[in-house]
Amino acid sequence: MESNQPSLHDPKFTVPISDVEQQASQLENEAKEFDYSKRSQWLRAAVLGANDGLVSTASLMMGVGAVKQDIKVMILTGFAGLVAGACSMAIGEFVSVYSQLDIEVAQMKRDKRRVGSGESEEEEGEKENLPNPVQAAAASALAFSVGAMVPLLAASFIREYKVRLGAVIAAVTVALVVFGWLGAVLGKVPAFRSCMRVLVGGWLAMAITFGLTKLIGSSGL
Repeated sequence: MESNQPSLHDPKFTVPISDVEQQASQLENEAKEFDYSKRSQWLRAAVLGANDGLVSTASLMMGVGAVKQDIKVMILTGFAGLVAGACSMAIGEFVSVYSQLDIEVAQMKRDKRRVGSGESEEEEGEKENLPNPVQAAAASALAFSVGAMVPLLAASFIREYKVRLGAVIAAVTVALVVFGWLGAVLGKVPAFRSCMRVLVGGWLAMAITFGLTKLIGSSGL
């Protein structure tokens, strides 16, 4: 006698394994995208810091070079700009990230008081993801220093004044194109536009600094 009860092997009771696998794959892809997003933010910050060091130090050296042809003065000016800029970036990043850390820690304490339970695994994970002010400050100072070293190295071994200026401009131009390309890759935007924006901005900064310093220096002020 046949049973009227449905069999477990009936297609109606088949476990949708494909759906489970699809959901697991989707969650894994989202985790990878999240990790990439976090890494790209750090990398973009590093590229921007290096670009700041490159443009500010090169502009400072070009400005002094407009009125002083001595290589020693130019190198010392660039070195002073490197140290001052790296310290400024580090201190600013430290203060900013520390303020963010205080806000997130205070929010975690408020959430814990509201829930009124012990420390969970989720809270431990949140503590591990808290920003590190020292790490952020060191990264900003290092990125700025890397960018500032480009015009310094370009000018260090050239005695001839005009050739030295040309070498600084050429080295900075190449570095600006590289930084613009990196920013485009990380931001997933057209590389040509990004490179041109960075390049034109760097050229304008050096030209304005050179021109104004030359004007003030020639006026006898």
